[in-house]
Amino acid sequence: MSTLIDVAVLLVIITGIIIACEAFTNSIEWLGKLLNLNEGAVGSVLAAVGTALPETIVPIIAITSAYMSGNPGGAAIGEGAIVGAPFMLSTLAMFITGAAIVIFVRQGRRGPEMPVDTVVLGRDLTTFLVVYALGILATFVPDWGLGGWLTVKHFIGFGLIGIYAWYVARTLAEPGELGGDISPLYFARKHDEPPMWRVALQILVALGAIIVGAHFFVERIEHLAELWHVPALVLSLLITPVATELPEKLNSVLWVRVKKDTLALGNLTGAMVFQSCIPVAVGLWMTPWNLSKPSLLSAAIALASGAVLVLYMRRTGKLTPWILMVGGAFYLAFVIGLWWVKA
Repeated sequence: MSTLIDVAVLLVIITGIIIACEAFTNSIEWLGKLLNLNEGAVGSVLAAVGTALPETIVPIIAITSAYMSGNPGGAAIGEGAIVGAPFMLSTLAMFITGAAIVIFVRQGRRGPEMPVDTVVLGRDLTTFLVVYALGILATFVPDWGLGGWLTVKHFIGFGLIGIYAWYVARTLAEPGELGGDISPLYFARKHDEPPMWRVALQILVALGAIIVGAHFFVERIEHLAELWHVPALVLSLLITPVATELPEKLNSVLWVRVKKDTLALGNLTGAMVFQSCIPVAVGLWMTPWNLSKPSLLSAAIALASGAVLVLYMRRTGKLTPWILMVGGAFYLAFVIGLWWVKA
């Protein structure tokens, strides 16, 4: 009976998160329109940072607490969570987005073609490959001092922040506009063009609901895992990250449903860049940054999955739902690899 109740509660929570994500995508589009931003800026910066921020705060808090208390265990957990987020987005989230497009096509809701801006997505993915590889390779760098408290790893962290600042500036400066029709703002349905304060209010309310929903979702997942005696390694590397990345996945599904594919994919690729720069920099500054073998395996697979998408776009000039679904094969490879890799 307890399991059935947990599953019922999960379904209620997921429904609430879907409603909150619908409100978020609606408000973030209006924000982009009012600010005269292009699709890349809206998807890869505004939406990506907005949905990535909640789950990013958790490992940063864990690392900060561990740093202040001198607890190496907490730092290790934070490191794993930081590395795992881009992995989930580059594999499972891509698979879910591709699968959603296939389902919507078969339902007759949209066509199979993906009208994506390959320049924007190519820049996102190339930046991700560079910064994520740099952050992962830093685990093999000795703690050489550069004078005072500054080490080589600290210097790499500052470099990642600088690259992200460049990336944001470049994305915001890209010419273009937000295409497609936008549904009336939910908090201002009678306005043809809603006031900025209502847009901001809807964004804050939606984000708050997403954060609260994700918190309770993870809590229920962990409770079910305990009831079903799921191993801690499987929980930390597979189950919990899926739950924490739920907002990005749902936002992308909602956007591909209405064929706003650049926004959908930019939401994922922009979050990959953000989580490969900001949280990794914090990890380099405040932890030993000695990544475990499972973390290194997940990072290698994430880089391989991202590289496949970049190469495909360069050769064909497009994306298809089927190439996105290749991310599922990479995710499965990681699941199988866990049987042979020990922390």
